[in-house]
Formats: sequence, structure tokens, C-alpha cells
Amino acid sequence: MPKNGNQHIASLRDGRAIYIDGEKIDNHVDHPAFHNSIRSAASLYDFQSKPENLHKMTFRSPTSGTDVSRIWQLPTSYAELVERRAALEAWANLTCGFIGRSPDHVASALSGMYMGIELYRAHGERHAQALSQYFEYARDNDLYLTYAIINPQADRSKSTGEQAEEFVAAGAVDEDSEGITLRGAKMLATACPMANEVMVAAIQPLKPGEEKFSFTAMLPMNAKGLKLLSRKSYESAAASTFDNPLSSAFDENDCVLYFDDVKVPWDRVLVHNDVTMAAAQWHNAPTHVYQNYQCQIRLMVKLRFLLGLARKIAETNGVIAIPAVREVLGQMSAEATMVEALVEAMEVSGAMFGKYYMPNPRRLYSAMVLTQQLYPTFLQHLRELSGGGLIMLPSSVADLQNPETAEFVRKTQHSPATDALGRVKLFKLAWDAIGSEFASRHLQYEMFYAGANMVTRGHAYRTGNWDQATGMVDAFMQSYHLDGQKGQ
Repeated sequence: MPKNGNQHIASLRDGRAIYIDGEKIDNHVDHPAFHNSIRSAASLYDFQSKPENLHKMTFRSPTSGTDVSRIWQLPTSYAELVERRAALEAWANLTCGFIGRSPDHVASALSGMYMGIELYRAHGERHAQALSQYFEYARDNDLYLTYAIINPQADRSKSTGEQAEEFVAAGAVDEDSEGITLRGAKMLATACPMANEVMVAAIQPLKPGEEKFSFTAMLPMNAKGLKLLSRKSYESAAASTFDNPLSSAFDENDCVLYFDDVKVPWDRVLVHNDVTMAAAQWHNAPTHVYQNYQCQIRLMVKLRFLLGLARKIAETNGVIAIPAVREVLGQMSAEATMVEALVEAMEVSGAMFGKYYMPNPRRLYSAMVLTQQLYPTFLQHLRELSGGGLIMLPSSVADLQNPETAEFVRKTQHSPATDALGRVKLFKLAWDAIGSEFASRHLQYEMFYAGANMVTRGHAYRTGNWDQATGMVDAFMQSYHLDGQKGQ
């Protein structure tokens, strides 16, 4: 049987060094800051291991012969790519798209690297072998991977190697016959409390002389010397499931990683001491395309959820028949459908990369540019549809459990579509999706997880079909002349 939820939870009890609110947590699996989100992650594995879901969610590993998640599937045709997408979409449905770094994300990145293994072979046979062996290990054990591939912001006017301290960003401070030793920090290690292992790499450009920062390594979360520094937990701050239905369940958390001279053996080092290779692994292999294709599938699901929330808010407020409201809902529906259409377009217009079938990069980067702009406007539409109803809610679920205050809630929370409890429940959900601290983090995440706007627009420029576009202009200009005569 494939990995289930209990097995995943057990695998997280590994003694990792995770810190929050000024203290090191000995048992993070059961800590109030992480308990529910870890169970939400475990529910993904429970879902895939149900007998009725096995065909949709799993496939047979070619090495172990066991059933493993389709997140590790390497499509060789359009049909197989769509088959894999159906599994990713089903997982995203379980979290309404609110777990951004679910297990399928970094599995997609590692799969893209593996598809481009010849690039690693040119970098060095030892690194290609490390990639192959690790990919099979991660696949056959159905690991939940995350990554930390961004340097601390520090002084952004200076390059990685020009910071005030040598190892502000994580770098290789030493190497020997056994492996490399890492020192410094990496950030945005989202979902660290829920994951088994972490990929540490450099996606930001490096220049000659910064080779010590140009590594890609795979580490278990309990690696000696690895410190996980958690941000504030929105889960522990949630008043109740009723008051904060999303943040109480899906706060995947984000960590800064500090490497206090962490030793990484060579069989887990995929890239080392090569600034060109550190960049090429993302774009000369299918890595970047495949991982961000997963992101668009998840966002497609999330926008469906928010669209449904918008419709129910309009019905609950009794404004669904107003033409201006229907216009807003129509706009939101068109935008959500556009993302869905772009996902399908990436697939149907994909192409072979060696023996593997990959989504179309040009369609992907178009979607990334547009959705970075779309998500904030989507939330703004929800705010406008909700109005003051988002603010004037009972202070907590306790107001509904006390008969005296519950009666006042009944008298003040009216709707033509539901009762007072139904209205409060919907608007509590809406606030957690668009107005809470959890929601603010998601806004920031959706705007920047793929890089700043100029970065994603740069990818769209890089993959644009300029020959086709300018060729049309040139052809038309050749069809007429100064004397007014038509050309051939």
C-alpha cells in the first residue's frame, strides 16, 4: 500500500531543531503551532491510500514495485500529463488550494531535474548519480519535500558574495572526501514542519567568484546543525475552527533555515562549485516549468473556491440579482476560467523533452504573469461584495454558544438565503480567506512565490514567440511600397 497519514506523521518525529516564540520545540508534531497543519498534510496521504483512489492517485514505482504517489510520475505523453494533473488537482481540492508547498510542488521540481539528468551528467557523473539515486529514494519512500532556494534579503544592493558577512547566505565553507559543509541561511522554507526533507539551492543569479554559494543539496530536516526558525503561527493564534476555518487547518508555516556547519555527504550533493550549472538546472532542464505548472494547478483550484465564496456572499447578502453584482461575478468567473484554460493550454500544446512530455513554457509564463496581478484583484472583488459584513461579526464562537448572546446574534445577523448561524459561518470563512493575518500571508505568497513581477515577466519575454510576432509585421510591411504599389 502507498504511504498513509499515520506513516507520514510518524516520519516527522525525527528530533529536528525547530524554534518558535523564543524556544526550541522538542515535539513539534503535537505542538499547537503545527499540530493541525501536519494533520492536514497527513490527510493527503490518507486520501491517496484509500482503495477507491489508488488508480487516480498512485502508480507503480519502476524500481521498488510498490504503489507511490503520482506526484513522482514522469509523463511520456499528453495523456499521462493530464492523468498526473488529475491527481494534483484532487489533492488541491482537499485544502481548497491553500497549502502552496504541498508535497507535489518540490516533487515536481526534483522530477524536472531528473528529466534533465544529462545536464547533471555534463556537470559531473558523481552529481548525475546522486540525482538519480536520490530521486528514486524520494519516490519510493514518497517523501514530502520542501525547498529553500532564496537568500536572506540583507543588503539587496549587493550581490551574494558582497554582503557584510561572508556567509549571510548559505555557502560551502568546507569540503572533503565525505562531502561539503554548509554555513549561513536560506529563506522561505515553506512547510518545513510538515516535510521530511529539504532541497537547498540557489535560484537567484550568481557571478564568477561566488562558487561557494552554487550548490544544490538534499538534507533531512533533522540534519545535525540545521536550525528551523519558524515565523509566527497563525494556527496557534486561531480562536477556533469555526472562527478561523482555514488558518486553523492549513497554516503550512514558513521557516528561515540556518546551517550551523551542516555536513552534506556527496551522494546528496547535486550541484557544487559551478555558478553556471546552479542557474542552468532551473531553465535548461524542465525544473522551473514543471514546478510552476503544479502551482498553476493549485491556484486554479483556489480561484474556484474563492469564486464560489463570492457567489455565496452575494446570495447571502441578497444582492445576486443586481446587474452590477452579476457583472463583478461574471468578471471573476472569466478570470478563474482563464487560469483553467491556460492550464489546459499548457498541456495540449506541450512538447517532448527527450522521452518526457512537458507543459508549454510560453503558456505557463503567461499564466504566472497574469495570476500575480489577478490574485489581489480577486480579493478586492470579495471585499467589495462583502462590505461591512466582514467586520461586524460576533467576537468568537463563544457568542453563539451562550444563549443570551446567541439570541442577539439571531436578531442582528439576517439573510434572505440562510439563518444567522449560516451567515456568520460564511462570513467568518470569508474573513479568514481575505482579511485575516493568514489571508494577508497568502496574498503576499501568491504575489511573490514565483519571484518579483519583473522576474516572471522576464520569463515571459524569454519564452515569447518573437519571430512569429515580428515576422507578421515584416511580412505586412513588405506588402506595400513608397509609391503606393502593392508588393508580393
